[in-house]
Amino acid sequence: MGLKRRNKAEAGFNMSSMTDIVFLLLIFFMLTSTVVRPSAIKLTLPQSQSQTSVAPLTRVVIDKDLNHFVAFGNEKDRPIALEEIEAYLKSVELAEPEMKVVLYADETVPHGEVVKILNIANQNKFKLVIATRPMK
Repeated sequence: MGLKRRNKAEAGFNMSSMTDIVFLLLIFFMLTSTVVRPSAIKLTLPQSQSQTSVAPLTRVVIDKDLNHFVAFGNEKDRPIALEEIEAYLKSVELAEPEMKVVLYADETVPHGEVVKILNIANQNKFKLVIATRPMK
């Protein structure tokens, strides 16, 4: 009796599930890379022992050359004159009533420049947080 076996094991490897995983990882990394917001302005923040974790909705940046920059949400920091900061923050407050302002000032910035931004926030009752870097 000559019975032949018809079910032979294949020696090949099915790559379809591997390509699905690679495709999903590619989509994941593409989406998360848009969330990362690289800062093009180099700042050395002052150190602090306590850290406040607040979602920065509006950023005011003062670099070591006393240039001012502002940004709302995930937009890129754009230069602005000191006199225009108050009007900018008021316009953002209309769109976002629970606005929080985070002040990023280089540690070499004179105290008076930081106080100017603090006064603007105080006069308009904005919630302001000063960004620092953790102590080592």
